[in-house]
Amino acid sequence: MSITPLIVLGTLAIALCVAGIIEYQFHMRSLAAISLRIHVNGTRGKSSVTRLIAAGLREAGIRTFAKTTGTAPRVIDSEGKDRIIHRLRLPSIGEQVRLLHYFSQEKPTAVVMECMAVQPQYQWIAEHQMVQSQIGVITNVRPDHLEEMGPTEEDVAYSLCNTIPEGGTLITGEDQNPEILEKVAIKNGSEFIQSDESTVTQEELDKFTYMEHPANVAVALDVCEKAGVVRAMALAGMHKVQPDLGALIAWNLDKGEKRIQFVNGMAANDPVSTLQIWKFVIDRYPAEGGTCVFFNSREDRPVRTRQMIELTLEGIKPNHFIVRGDKVAGTIQRLLHHSPGTQVHVLGLKEKLNRVVDLIMDLPHDTLVYAIGNQVGSGQEILTQIAGYRHHG
Repeated sequence: MSITPLIVLGTLAIALCVAGIIEYQFHMRSLAAISLRIHVNGTRGKSSVTRLIAAGLREAGIRTFAKTTGTAPRVIDSEGKDRIIHRLRLPSIGEQVRLLHYFSQEKPTAVVMECMAVQPQYQWIAEHQMVQSQIGVITNVRPDHLEEMGPTEEDVAYSLCNTIPEGGTLITGEDQNPEILEKVAIKNGSEFIQSDESTVTQEELDKFTYMEHPANVAVALDVCEKAGVVRAMALAGMHKVQPDLGALIAWNLDKGEKRIQFVNGMAANDPVSTLQIWKFVIDRYPAEGGTCVFFNSREDRPVRTRQMIELTLEGIKPNHFIVRGDKVAGTIQRLLHHSPGTQVHVLGLKEKLNRVVDLIMDLPHDTLVYAIGNQVGSGQEILTQIAGYRHHG
């Protein structure tokens, strides 16, 4: 009688093994149906680079599908149209397997996948068991998601290296510490290509309908070149791209005779990228009426909240600082001596969102507002309300 449970357990174990083997073979058939697989990872710019690559390939007549996991996850079809991914449960990297199967049924030549894994071990699984790309991309390495990939920037670099392909090509825009990426690429038998943003001209950037960073364009162009698409054709496609919701978009806002310049940088989740974007923005907008940073914090990201407050008061030093967050007063008070001229306005997370919009629209004429922090949920709603003041002249 005691043998019966063992038989049942053994049968279940065998059944699970057989099911696993069948599922693996099914997935390998899906991969075999996609000639070119491109896997995009990195700290900043993944969604934008994914869209740019797909657009450049489509312009060359390459049937391409893409998937982004940025501010709002999207599938981008072979005609460049967005389709929202409706999730009935929490995000999981298993989503990538299901989408690769869907893409394979559409008979594409190329698929561009944005990596959705954060934990190092899941990044490895995403590449080496799921996507198995020929071209891997690491946009850059910045001190973000330190709780999962840190605690140091070097640890983040090694974590991102988990998506470097075996025997393929790694293309990166990382310009601060590329040595780690190159070392792992060589170990994996992959070619290493470091993109140079200085090759992208201001004239080429001006043709975008939104503010695109030259580093993103340079990486996407190198990927397209590796795929056999000439620069001019790839750029023509990129200039038609529909930007991600988190893309760097600048609006002129009107309230009566007053004009406010508003730049959304909320997709940049780490201090280094946030500061780089600020320098990029302030070069373009003189901000004669002064500057303002709006920071939309997340209660479950205390480390990032502290980092962003430090960045604002120590690095940017705006005339106005609007903070939406709880338990931030102490941090602000400790750091305010770095920027004593900054006027600080703190709103709790439970306060009505229109209070943020009112504070922004009550700023002096020609103030440059730089929005940083969390865009999902409340951030997107704030942007929707602010968009009601957009200048349409």
